[in-house]
Amino acid sequence: MPRILIVEDDSIVRQAVRLGLRHQGHEVVAVETGEEGLEQLHAVRPDVVVLDLMLPGMSGLDVCRRIRERDQVPIIMVTARGDDIDVVVGLETGADDYVVKPVRARVLDARIRAVLRRQDASPPDGTRPRPETHGDLVVDRAGLVVTHRGEPVTLAPSELRLLLTLSASPGQVFSRQQLLEAVWEHGYHGDIRLVDACVKRLRGKLGEGRNPRYVQTVRGFGYRFGTGRA
Repeated sequence: MPRILIVEDDSIVRQAVRLGLRHQGHEVVAVETGEEGLEQLHAVRPDVVVLDLMLPGMSGLDVCRRIRERDQVPIIMVTARGDDIDVVVGLETGADDYVVKPVRARVLDARIRAVLRRQDASPPDGTRPRPETHGDLVVDRAGLVVTHRGEPVTLAPSELRLLLTLSASPGQVFSRQQLLEAVWEHGYHGDIRLVDACVKRLRGKLGEGRNPRYVQTVRGFGYRFGTGRA
């Protein structure tokens, strides 16, 4: 049973989401403030954090940053407006996905289950392919381990799934919509900001500069995975 940590200051929303997710089969711990959320993160060890962006005291963005300093647990942001610039900031800070209020339990449940599936990105047939070497980058699909110049790279589920998707077909150009469907399981109305923000975070963790060697932009089309050669 997935364990979900909800951080939401609105008692009505918090209660509704808690009951809805419990009805969907999740174990739920719900708290009111960001400070409590960070405390419970250590105590509860949730599988997913559902984090309100607008919290009193420590903001949701600050909580997201603090979590990402020490943990790669999936984070789904809850925001009042889907067009808010804070959504972009939150995604770039480390959130894996977001939902807009009013929160519907079935929608949130679908996003939770999708982000959990990203953590299990191993081959479905049980085979164990050998690690792939792309320049200084080594991708072990079976072990879900990535190293760059011999050092392990800690990736959030969305970042890892994005890298696995792109690196499976070096040189192939993927549109943002294709990546939304492959990584986030979002349909036609998915938000391409999820892709761009995740690309930015992934490039940062791989030490990519102005001319990326791995996650490359094909202007007007999308992204492709390079060979890693200078």
